[in-house]
Amino acid sequence: MAADISRTAIPGVLIFDPARIPDERGVFYEGIRTEDVEAAGEAPFRPHQINYSVSRRNTLRGVHSVTVPPGQAKLVTCVRGAVRDIVVDLRIGSPTFGEHHVTSLDEASGRSVYVPPGVGHGFLSLADDTCICYVLSTAHVQGTQVDVDPLDPELALPWGFTEQPLMSEKDARANGVAEAAAAGLLPLWEETR
Repeated sequence: MAADISRTAIPGVLIFDPARIPDERGVFYEGIRTEDVEAAGEAPFRPHQINYSVSRRNTLRGVHSVTVPPGQAKLVTCVRGAVRDIVVDLRIGSPTFGEHHVTSLDEASGRSVYVPPGVGHGFLSLADDTCICYVLSTAHVQGTQVDVDPLDPELALPWGFTEQPLMSEKDARANGVAEAAAAGLLPLWEETR
């Protein structure tokens, strides 16, 4: 029951579309097989922590990453509701530094995004009571989160909101990508490979 795995233009970012088996009771599908990540040429993915985030419609969360070290890969899945999910390459020296990829995630598709270390992640919730599941390669380490302004004009991320989104104060005050790079918060491409 292998998932359909597609690569994005950002090195290491993968999209997993599960093989769904419907019947009169509903649907069954595998969320992920960690060996599929490795078969796609990525580093071994061993879950160490699972988080859930529940959001109201029009909530904007991100752009978040983790310093390297420790680095953190994540598999992001929408288990209820729907989001516009955006990943941003924050690895200085990467051939796609500053570029982004947009994916629609919703409970019906079961689609997931694999986000490698050094790539930032954020989403805009498109429905009330939207729940995102994060399967993480490392446990949370206090003081290692990197926050980049999701509205940074330099990134010009296509969130698509039509009214001011709900944001945490921390996200609203986050550095732009240039400031984060100048402060030494972003990893070098070589450190993440």
